Formats: sequence, C-alpha cells, structure tokens
Amino acid sequence: MSPQDARLARNTALTVVALVLLRLVAAAFTPLTFDEAYYWTWSKHLAGGYYDHPPMVAIVIRLGTMIAGDTEFGVRLVSILLVLPMSWALYRAAEILFSSQRVAATAAILLNVTLMAAVGTMIVTPDSPLLVTSSFLLLCLAKVLESGRGIWWLAVGVAAGAALLSKYTALFFGPIILIWLVGVPRLRRWLLSPWLYLGGLVALALFAPVILWNADHHWVSFLKQFGRARIEDFRPAFIAELIPTQIGFATPLVFILGTLGLCALFRRNAGALASRMLIGATFWVIVLYFVWHSLHARVEANWFAPVYPAFAIAAAGAAHLVRWDARWQRLADFSLRWAAPSGIVLFALLTFQANTGMLTGYRRDSTVRSVGVGWRELAGEIEAVRQRVGASCVLAPDYGTTSWLAFYLPKGTCVLQPTQRIRWVNMPEPDPALLAGRLLYVDELRSQRQPYLDQTFAHIERVAELPRKRGPLTIETYGLDLVYAAKRDVLDHSPPPELE
Repeated sequence: MSPQDARLARNTALTVVALVLLRLVAAAFTPLTFDEAYYWTWSKHLAGGYYDHPPMVAIVIRLGTMIAGDTEFGVRLVSILLVLPMSWALYRAAEILFSSQRVAATAAILLNVTLMAAVGTMIVTPDSPLLVTSSFLLLCLAKVLESGRGIWWLAVGVAAGAALLSKYTALFFGPIILIWLVGVPRLRRWLLSPWLYLGGLVALALFAPVILWNADHHWVSFLKQFGRARIEDFRPAFIAELIPTQIGFATPLVFILGTLGLCALFRRNAGALASRMLIGATFWVIVLYFVWHSLHARVEANWFAPVYPAFAIAAAGAAHLVRWDARWQRLADFSLRWAAPSGIVLFALLTFQANTGMLTGYRRDSTVRSVGVGWRELAGEIEAVRQRVGASCVLAPDYGTTSWLAFYLPKGTCVLQPTQRIRWVNMPEPDPALLAGRLLYVDELRSQRQPYLDQTFAHIERVAELPRKRGPLTIETYGLDLVYAAKRDVLDHSPPPELE
C-alpha cells in the first residue's frame, strides 16, 4: 500500500470513528422510540423468534445492556458500534469490486452519512443488524469473485444466515445471488459446485432457530410477515411516498450520486460485468419488490436498508469512475464535496428536533409520537398514581405504550398488555395474584372507552389524566383508570388475526 493509500484509509477510519462517537452522544440523551422499547423487552427473554421478527435485534440490545445497563445508551450501544465492522466490510467490498481505494473510502463515508445508517443504527430496529450483515454479504460475494475459492461460499452462508436472523427481507439475497451467478458467464460454474450448496446449508442452519420457533407457534411470524405480500386491493397512492422518503433517508446529495452511479452501471460505464451485476442485482431485486408492494400497501422507508451498501458503492463509483459531460460532472463534484457535511448537519438537526421540537416552533412533526420524549417524566407521575391507588400492576392496550411503561417505570414494576398476548409469548405469564386486585389501566384519551375494559371489569374509575409533553407541546394525554372486580380472565388469549 502506497503512503497516499495508507493516508486515505486512515482518514476514512478516523471519519467513521468520529461519526460513531457523534451517534453515541446522540444516543445517550435521545429517549427510546416505542419500537426500541418493545425490542428491549424481547432482549430480556431471548428466544429463537418473535411474533414480528427474527431474534437478532434482541441479541444486539441484550449485549449492549449487559455493558451499559438498561439505559437508552445501553440499548443502542452495540448497534452503533457495529458500524465499525460494517464500514470495514463495505470498504473492502468496494475495493475488491472496483479496484479503487478512492471508491472504497468514499463508499464507506457516504453510507455512514445517510440517515438510513446514521439514524438507522442509532435507533435500534431489525434493520440495524440487517444493514451490517448486508455489507458483510457483499464482501463475502466479492471474495468469491476475487479468489475463485469455494470456501468463501461458507462465509457467504454465515453472512446470509446472520442476515436472516435479522429480518426476513434477507430472503431476497437468494434470488440476488442466483441472478448474479446466471448473469455472469464465468460464475456459472458455481451452480454445479457443492460449495454453493454447502453455503446454503450454513445459512439454513443459522436460520433454523427461527424455523423451529415458528413450528412451535403455528408459523405465526411467517404468516404475519409473508402475508404482507398478499394483494387485497390496489392502492397505488402509496407509491408516491417512496421517492421522497428515500431521498430523505439517503440524504439528497447521496441520492443524486447513487442515482448517477446506477445509471453508469446500467450503461456499462463503470466496472467489470461481475461487479456491475452484483451491485445492480442487489439494488433492483429488492427495490422492484417494494415498488410492487407499494401498489397495495405502505412501504416504510427503513425497509430499504439492505440496498444501501450497494447504493453507496454505486454512488462512489459515480464520483470516481465515470467522466460525465460538463453539466453532470459539476453536479457529481458538488454532490461529492457536500454530501458528508450535509448528511452530518441533517443528522444533528433531526436529533435536535426530535428531542426539543424547537425547529418547528414546538409544533408536531413526524418524530413526535414515535420518539419517547416526555416519557421519563410521565412515567414518574404514573408511578405516583399507581402507588396512591394501590394498583399491583399497570395495563396498557398496545405494545408501544406497554413497552415504554416497562422501560421507564421503576424496575420490577408489573406491566402488561392484556390483549395480543402472542407478542409476549416468550415471557413467563404473570403471577395470578398480581392481577386479582386493583389494576391501573393507562391509555390515550379517547372519545370512547376500550371495549376490553367494560367486558372485563365491573369497576372502572378514572383517577388521573396526564399529558406527555415536548417543551410546551402536549403530544398526547393519557387517561389512568383504576380497574378491579374482574368478570373474566384479565389476560385475553384470543389467537392473533393470522391464526383465526
């Protein structure tokens, strides 16, 4: 490695470390989202699977809380630190595929400054480990291409299996790899090699706990997630959300570079066939599925996470491997120069806004309900009411409120969602004595009371109404009802919709 290349690698590493430190600071003072709190409850009862997703997100959170405790920082710690090996894997994959350290360095930095990576690894969801494992899968496939050695298919199997343990979206990597092998003539020999299928067996073995968990629970998680692909009606309005949300998650300048890079790959202006095919297949197979999905249902922006490593490499290719016409070259140069600063500023502003609301004059925005600002203070007030009325357990109607209560109320407090019990199937059932007396039911104020209350309790008494606030903005107001004299089992064990 030349001194110039060594300096480039060192500067890239220092930049990534600085970005990781910035996220760690933001993670320490940003309250949990309701999904993070929900996955934190999973981490207390590790299992082979859960109603919503495979178990990797729970494992990541468990490791972090073992180090830093049950705090916002602890929940997010390992997810953020995984950015370091993720960035190395992407760097090496880009370097191998396009024989350029400049492309490698730029790809690693561009991925890190996208909101998909910056926010997506700080806010811990199944997409966080999926983003990491997708980067390693690209690296392992690049090593297959570079070395020609079959043993690298075992590494591909490990990466694919870890991706499957993160989120079911990783199943798309099967057809992606097949398209790559069929589309590149010199790689077709692997279709007849036992190494390819041994790699598949490794991935299957790693995924086996999820299969076994589903087999023990009537395949409910598979039915829930794969049922999303079923078309019940066409609602193409959702497709209009895709591009704006992805421009935001990629950040505008990275989006421009990535789009230019994909065009260059399609026009064969950058890289060898095998490299172009791998990046193109990884991007388009997943994107085209979600475009189709958006014709009948909403596609959340974070679902595109596994395409972002390939998209970052395409963006770096646009910056360094293609000589554009003058106008497009100016656009590419401008985007490259300002992509990292603008991405960092956007992350800082988004974090500041989520915590304070000051940038919108304390009005509502897209973060206001999902980020748990105000919950620590609200939980203290709820605990005071619980003690005053002598409630032995706190109930909530939805998994988000239940999870926030479990995280922010004093450790050891009985907190339950009495309905949708499939969400809590990995956790031990509560002591019946805790549900036999006075209970506190916490729910947002509604025009009509939840039917569950009237069906279950003879006595229902409103004892408090408490707001959750961000600055002067009241995000929502919760009604606290003292309930007792149960007319039936407090826990509703009705099967989930997927099993009805």
